[in-house]
Amino acid sequence: MDTLAVCLLAFFATGYFVLAGADIGTGMLLPYLGGDDGERRLVIAAFAPFFLGNEVWLVATAGVLVGCFPVLEGELLSAQLTVVVPLIAGWMVRDAGLWLRGRGGGRRWRAGCDGAVVCGSWAVALAWGWLLAALFSGTPERTAAAPVGAVTALAVAALFAAHGLGFAALRLTGRPWERAHRLVGRTGAGRSSALTAVLMGALPLFAGPALHPAAHTADRATLVLLVPVLLAFCPLLLAAQAWTWHTFRHRVTHPSYL
Repeated sequence: MDTLAVCLLAFFATGYFVLAGADIGTGMLLPYLGGDDGERRLVIAAFAPFFLGNEVWLVATAGVLVGCFPVLEGELLSAQLTVVVPLIAGWMVRDAGLWLRGRGGGRRWRAGCDGAVVCGSWAVALAWGWLLAALFSGTPERTAAAPVGAVTALAVAALFAAHGLGFAALRLTGRPWERAHRLVGRTGAGRSSALTAVLMGALPLFAGPALHPAAHTADRATLVLLVPVLLAFCPLLLAAQAWTWHTFRHRVTHPSYL
């Protein structure tokens, strides 16, 4: 049961970074990809059908951490509070911008919401990078020092942006696609997206051992109760993701969302 709990934690965390990393990265590049209000709507429409489903992977990761690794969850959150708070704040600001963008009547309102999407996306990416810096260095009990934390945060944010760029090149049309394709270059959107997906998925897998999750599992009675439920949840989550990606598999030609 201990091994299954660790595998589930790795599975959900990897799924979040690979899937949500694409829409976060695209949001980071919104000012570059969208030259005007209409083009920005097109860019947002490229990832709008996916972002809520992608965030479910983070909720599942948090659920596994709280349920199967309660001591580890408490120690990690208390030690990394100065990073976790900006991460959650960025997440909330970004989602608020996406939800509220189409509910105002003027350009200024939409520009403000676009700014929330961009700033929130960057905050999430940089916060994840700073948090991962502590895990990569093997010191989850304290926040990473400024030089190491800042460099790692920028590197991880750049990876988020590159992942979003490949996703945008696969989803967009018109001038936003041209801008994305210009940076993707000869690598091609498919290869670029596949490469960055592998790198995004590797982030939690390389960072995880620093937490020693196998040594912090809950008691066996708790795992016997929770792990089968989580295993039963996995096919449902995968089926929902497959349906969403199949339904919205075509390139976006007009701003039909938000």
